[in-house]
Amino acid sequence: MNAAEHAQTARDFLVASDREFAAGDHLQGSEKLYGAATQAIISICQQRGWRYKSHRAMQQAVTALEREYDDPFIAAGFASANRFHENFFHDNLEDYDIEANRPSVHRFVNRMLALLDEV
Repeated sequence: MNAAEHAQTARDFLVASDREFAAGDHLQGSEKLYGAATQAIISICQQRGWRYKSHRAMQQAVTALEREYDDPFIAAGFASANRFHENFFHDNLEDYDIEANRPSVHRFVNRMLALLDEV
């Protein structure tokens, strides 16, 4: 897959996560939300020629982007996405946590995808 295809997959996963949460499936909704975040990061990494095939590489990319754009929300948004990834395995988020943090992951994904257009 190329950067544009990963970006589209991120968009598709956002829609799918909303559908899963609306149906009451918090586990699948959580994993798709995390998947949207990682697909967005992968698209940027591919565009820039950065490594992305491990969680560590994606975290390093997020840190680099946060510094480059002087935007602490970038790291915070990825941290929220990671909480949903953890929720998929442990089902440890309360309903109010899910509702409070879903918008930040959506903003993170949209911010990452907007960066694709800036380069």
